[in-house]
Amino acid sequence: SIRRQRQMRIRDRYNNVEQPHFVARLRAKGKEKFMGIKFSGSDAGGFRFDFSGANSAAGGSEGSAAPKRERKPRKAVGTPGKRIAINTLVTLLVGAVYFYLELPAINLHAEEFYGFVLLLCAVYCGCALLTSGFQGEGAKGYFRFVKKQCTVPFFLAAGLLALAVVGGVASWVVFRAGSYQKLLTVQSGDFSSEIAEVAYDRIPMLDKDSAEKLGDRKLGELSDMVSQFEVSEDYTQINYHGRPVRVTPLRYGDIIKWFNNRSAGLPAYLIIDMVDQSVDVVRLDEGMKYTTAEHFSRNLYRHLRFQYPTFMFEEPVFEIDEDGTPYWVCAKKEKTIGLFGGTDNNGAVLVNAVTGESEYLTEPPEWVDHVYSAELIIEQYDYYGMYHNGFINSILGQRDVTVTTDGYNYIAEGDDVYLYTGVTSVGGDESNVGFLLSNQRTKETKYYPCAGATEYSAMDSAEGQVQNLRYTATFPLLLNVAEQPTYFMALKDASELVKMYAMVNVNQYQIVATGATVAECESNYRQMLRQSNLISDDQTGIDQPVETDRRSLEGVIAEIRSAVVDGNSIYFLRFTGETDFTVRMSAADVPYAPLLNVGDRVRVWYYDGHVSEFWIEACDLELLPVLTPAEPDDAQPSGGVDA
Repeated sequence: SIRRQRQMRIRDRYNNVEQPHFVARLRAKGKEKFMGIKFSGSDAGGFRFDFSGANSAAGGSEGSAAPKRERKPRKAVGTPGKRIAINTLVTLLVGAVYFYLELPAINLHAEEFYGFVLLLCAVYCGCALLTSGFQGEGAKGYFRFVKKQCTVPFFLAAGLLALAVVGGVASWVVFRAGSYQKLLTVQSGDFSSEIAEVAYDRIPMLDKDSAEKLGDRKLGELSDMVSQFEVSEDYTQINYHGRPVRVTPLRYGDIIKWFNNRSAGLPAYLIIDMVDQSVDVVRLDEGMKYTTAEHFSRNLYRHLRFQYPTFMFEEPVFEIDEDGTPYWVCAKKEKTIGLFGGTDNNGAVLVNAVTGESEYLTEPPEWVDHVYSAELIIEQYDYYGMYHNGFINSILGQRDVTVTTDGYNYIAEGDDVYLYTGVTSVGGDESNVGFLLSNQRTKETKYYPCAGATEYSAMDSAEGQVQNLRYTATFPLLLNVAEQPTYFMALKDASELVKMYAMVNVNQYQIVATGATVAECESNYRQMLRQSNLISDDQTGIDQPVETDRRSLEGVIAEIRSAVVDGNSIYFLRFTGETDFTVRMSAADVPYAPLLNVGDRVRVWYYDGHVSEFWIEACDLELLPVLTPAEPDDAQPSGGVDA
């Protein structure tokens, strides 16, 4: 060893050598050893080293082992009752902090509940060992000590783990494929007879990305809000007064802005009309104080957990009722197969975003549009399509096995919002065998057999029609146009602005029509259907919107430009006070258009479906008398609705 080598070097150096000054220094300090080695002899007659002490200290064969240092016993804290009280108090304190931060559901069907209980057991065991002094001799003694202190939490944790394992096995789809297949009841339907044709002035033309662009732009116009708030990313599609719209609340810009504005709450929410692309800012008399953007007790997730500690929830959805009151629709989630399988919803908790008042309803009112999420319905249909002939068939043979396609969209029907997605076989081909419509409030689901192109194939066809413009297509809607299943989609430029619209026939996706407005697109599409002998002559015309949907816009003409498009003379108008051309009209529809002059004061009539991102498509025009200087200035364009 290194110690032994050092001792040997000292011996060789000093044995038989007179070193009285070295010994004198050691003895002057009261030492009879040097590095564990005894020395002997007089100061004048020299000295010799005795290695017996060193060997003993080093554990050599010539000496006995040195005695071990005795460890001081650690004392336990107080009496057993006091220790239990301390352990319990610390465990409850840690559990309260964890519950406040992580918000686990106190429910055996919730996976996070098991982690919560195991954490409490671990905390109690750690406190018990600390307060009891880590008593015990050797490994066996220490193990007996730990076992004595942690008996109750150990058996509790073991029982929960055993329950989780058994519940997980009972939820396994291999054993319960039939139960998973029955989660969703699917009925068959007939497309042409059950899906009504939608008037072009009722077709939603905005996807979520385009709605976000409009919402951010609108907030930028509000000088009193833009510095403190941002637009939330919810943009929930609902039916509001019979029109498809997207609604989203505001949120605080950051934690400092939340601190400055928390007493008043969020002052407004946005409504984006998906037909005419208008954006309304609804200012509230009293701000929203219970949202996902709040902190501490007013945070929506925490508010729900404290009021319903045993409920499991889907992600809250922002909606408004018919009076414009903002609510959060929080669907109650349940596990119906074993402990952790068969996710389904059972009613919803409605939380008033202003007051925080909440109510659990097994059957939500009709104005609620989102109780079952799109992801849940798609998951349940995939179970239905995969396992209706058993689990083995889903892997071997795969007879009649179908799944949903990638992507989905929403369709407004009556007062409800329906989920739309395609259905295809598991072979991975580029065609659909049908499509699915599911009511997101009631989960009533119908399957419509309709062989044709997949949504992404239709998108490629639409983009190919305008490939020189490099527009991209949105995920399509499925519409009934002249009793033909039709994909409808918007075409956007690189800035995510809607430029055109496209319709693609599902059965024959080489039939593609485009247009600057929805009405023009539908008219072109019907003409192509007639040319392909898919419809009759009396189906080539489009249904005109009712007069109550006609809107007007007034202004003084500042500039006129014209162009010839497909043999038609098109006129573009710019009003005084505006920088862009906002009105487009055809001489075929508005015969007076070629006679207009700069300075004329006009009222332009248009329908909701004749609105694009940049201009309106005029259907009629009225020449108004020019204002005299004595009359109030009305040069700025003004919009309105003619009753």
